[in-house]
Amino acid sequence: MNQEISLVAILPSTPRGARAARALTVSQLLEHRLPFADAAQVVAELAANAVTHGRVPGRGFRLRLRTGPGPTLSIEVSDTRAEAAPPGERAVPDPAAECGRGLLLVSALASRWGTDRGPVPLKTVWAELDFGNPLSPDRGSHDPVDRVPVAHDT
Repeated sequence: MNQEISLVAILPSTPRGARAARALTVSQLLEHRLPFADAAQVVAELAANAVTHGRVPGRGFRLRLRTGPGPTLSIEVSDTRAEAAPPGERAVPDPAAECGRGLLLVSALASRWGTDRGPVPLKTVWAELDFGNPLSPDRGSHDPVDRVPVAHDT
């Protein structure tokens, strides 16, 4: 890895803000030639939770990305609803529920994750992803969400 990633962004607590958090993450990781798929999914889940459960009208949420040794990517999503903390890492969603599985996905993709409260009124849900090797040039570096279908001649 050539450069350290350090990004802090305040985004609106809307679905558009959650999508922007994901897009910023993908952009930063691609720029540094790091794998982005797992990190993008983790950010998407944490940002969606901040927008859904941590929203306070007129206040946004904060996305923070940092790389450390290893390389390890640290992801933090903070909102202003400390009382709306997520269930613990071992919480199992109701099998009949239509939602509530996002943190299971975060737990599966991240090396570690947790929640910190404070300073009041902040709550931060964080996750760390340990990367193996940087992307090789032949692995591709395009976000599959942004792909435009290409018509093929038959």
